[in-house]
Amino acid sequence: MGTLTGLLLALSSPAARSDSAPDTPPRGSAYMGMGVLAHDGRGPYESATTRGSQTEGVDVSSHQRDVDWPTLSADGTTWAYAKATEGSSYTNPYFAQQYNGPYSVGMVRGAYHFATPDSADGAAQADYFLAHGGGWTADGRTLPGALDIEWNPYGDACYGKSKSGMVGWIRDFLNRYKSRTGRDAVIYTATSWWTQCTGDYAGFGGNPLWIARYASTAGTLPSGWSSYTMWQYTSSGKTVGDHDRFNGPLDQLKSFAAG
Repeated sequence: MGTLTGLLLALSSPAARSDSAPDTPPRGSAYMGMGVLAHDGRGPYESATTRGSQTEGVDVSSHQRDVDWPTLSADGTTWAYAKATEGSSYTNPYFAQQYNGPYSVGMVRGAYHFATPDSADGAAQADYFLAHGGGWTADGRTLPGALDIEWNPYGDACYGKSKSGMVGWIRDFLNRYKSRTGRDAVIYTATSWWTQCTGDYAGFGGNPLWIARYASTAGTLPSGWSSYTMWQYTSSGKTVGDHDRFNGPLDQLKSFAAG
């Protein structure tokens, strides 16, 4: 989850907007799941000891600053995603530590992009992401890039776009990412946002789904998906707040990473 330190860091970033309203966070300060608690709330969730065959992961951003990867690894966390970019101008100043750190302790790692469809088109944001850490290599320990598409923390929930306009923006990002990496990007979203802002569009089911729901189950999935690949199940886990599960054992996670 975000912290005061992380917010102050974002405020000092060149990407921060000087014209932001007093109650609006600065551009660049968004993080995965920022709107989930506010819009979907939190239900009871299972402890890590009852996750069965699912594989524990975390997601981090500049709010966590330097992360204690050895502790997370020792506690059974085997994969991690770090925020690399937002829009077409912000890069996470802690990305190197958060992306290389898990790799150095034997974890599988990946990068994510926080989408702001009101600031630049989808293809341009995919290019920016790829230029600042969002690429993929077939080493079995690097996950495909993830597109974090959720509530707009800076204004209108759907970034001022119509449902068809949002679908077009997402398609442009995904197509550019695949054309340059050969991999389908992971889509991180919440069912309620997807329904509101895409009209529950069913055409992206070929992309891996990372569902956000802080409860004991992942709940109803967006149209087009019959199962999820990853699930962000809590914002209050150990060491870092946001914890996730890959829907399978570690060998399947490594196969997914390898492509």
